[in-house]
Amino acid sequence: MTQPEKTRTSPLVLIANDQEWSARSLESILAPNGYAVVRAYTGHQALERVRTSEPDLIILDAQMPDMHGFEVCRTLRSDPRFSATTPIIITTSGPSGRAQRLEAYQAGAWEFLGQPLDGEALLLKLGTFLQCKQEVDGLREENLLDSGTGLYNMRGLARRAREIGSDAFRRHDPLACVVFAPEPEDGEGGEVADEELQRTADQIGLLFRQSGRASDAIGRLAQSEFAVIAPATGPEAALRLVHRLGSAVEATPIPVRGGERCVRIRAGYCAVPDFAESSVDAVELLLRATTALRDLKREGNGVRIRAFEQVPLGYPS
Repeated sequence: MTQPEKTRTSPLVLIANDQEWSARSLESILAPNGYAVVRAYTGHQALERVRTSEPDLIILDAQMPDMHGFEVCRTLRSDPRFSATTPIIITTSGPSGRAQRLEAYQAGAWEFLGQPLDGEALLLKLGTFLQCKQEVDGLREENLLDSGTGLYNMRGLARRAREIGSDAFRRHDPLACVVFAPEPEDGEGGEVADEELQRTADQIGLLFRQSGRASDAIGRLAQSEFAVIAPATGPEAALRLVHRLGSAVEATPIPVRGGERCVRIRAGYCAVPDFAESSVDAVELLLRATTALRDLKREGNGVRIRAFEQVPLGYPS
């Protein structure tokens, strides 16, 4: 839980192409050479699959039925949730001269290839691109942890959300995100922003770390908010997770100046039974869980747990 982990045993390539023969030809090159493949048949489906499966490499056909491959590429490159290190290759069975090549590069493609493809050359390019991506991503991992607790920081948690979401997508597993806010049990001094509890927030984080599962990604969103990304966890299991972790933290007095103090837990969560069938990505699940918690805290009543589906329509996410 405290170090970034790889969830894939092989690189995942998204092939976005509505021509079955062309897509199968690509898959016949990639699969025997250790690549896993996910398919998309339209530009809009490609955008959705990219955000849910988080591929390592993307191969787009320029002539898709609803969007041009260049437009799909531009859309991805302008999305802050899409990693700038993910290589995009655009292929075409149409014109592939200098003008088209320059437009592909301007859209953000790493390469533009005319068909028929040279399979051996393609594999060499993919290997080079993937190595570059892995080295850059590896350098970023050093800045993914919260120094006070050893939990993931917001950046690290977003990264792990995408990695765990990719694995859940491939397995058709459920996925849940829960955001917790500890606050003084007696209600005095405000929420965890209370000066004394701010000084002991690291200890609260350690309690979450000790009580979580090895498969969970646990992070610190802010001084007073902690998040859990729970693989293989549907809506009912997410509620059980809230009770289990919340009870573990509430049962442990937190040392403060002059004695001890107990905390109570509020939590917001969002869970889906099959992530591959979900219309949102893993980072969006995390944002929705945060929205549920903020809505709960805004009310200020005795309710302790809220699902995103219980948030009133129109509440800002």
